[in-house]
Amino acid sequence: MLKFVALAACLTVPSLSSAQVGGLDDIVQLEILDGGQTERGTYIGAIKMTLADGWKTYWRAPGDAGIPPQFDWRGSRNVGEVSFTWPSPKVFDQNGLRTIGYENQLILPVEITPKRAGKPVQLKGQMLFGVCSDICVPGQLKFNHDLNATAGRNPAIAAALAAQPYSAREAGVKSATCRLSPTKDGMKIEAKVRLPSTGGSEMMIIEPGDPSLWASESQTRREGNVLTSTAELISDGGNAFAIDRSEIRLTVLGGAHSVDIQGCTPG
Repeated sequence: MLKFVALAACLTVPSLSSAQVGGLDDIVQLEILDGGQTERGTYIGAIKMTLADGWKTYWRAPGDAGIPPQFDWRGSRNVGEVSFTWPSPKVFDQNGLRTIGYENQLILPVEITPKRAGKPVQLKGQMLFGVCSDICVPGQLKFNHDLNATAGRNPAIAAALAAQPYSAREAGVKSATCRLSPTKDGMKIEAKVRLPSTGGSEMMIIEPGDPSLWASESQTRREGNVLTSTAELISDGGNAFAIDRSEIRLTVLGGAHSVDIQGCTPG
């Protein structure tokens, strides 16, 4: 979990270095929030990014162009497993490209399991990210924070946790299937989810679950209670690959709420 994740995506819209736009301090501020310790002994915190007016940053699956937030935890002390809870993102259309992320602010809750129970935890490392306005900027900021085990409930973290997508059960998902068929460059996937409307215009994002695979922009349509999304899965190295349907993650973004669905069955 402490392994450094290399930058795997690059912006395909016009971009400038941070130095060319006056430095990252003019665009984004990074802060670690404390949420105290749970009864299980884990620590609750959050990564808070505050963006200048008109700027946005990206979700874990950024869409056509963008850099998802990535973390290098090396330098941290007593940090074992790290898990994130992603608030529901928004969809943006810019220069003919669809991106997925957050505007003005991102509060990303994180739960840390200490390697040694009862000992202090220090988060030290750096965050890689992308931000966009009329131009796009790849960024890197360092952090160094000693987590406060006695901190009380943090309203900002609580609000971000409440903004996460519904679970499949909460959303009334009846079934989720994935049909796979070979293509010239990889594999076509057709995901069908039976669930009530999530409101307004809906989009289903397909994540392969394998970091070596890339999913193209999905095309989504609804017929009654069935939402269908198609995309193409391609290997980074262009090699043949197998798909584990239990690792596929489907996220439905709707006008009223979003839904997080883990895994699908053959269909």
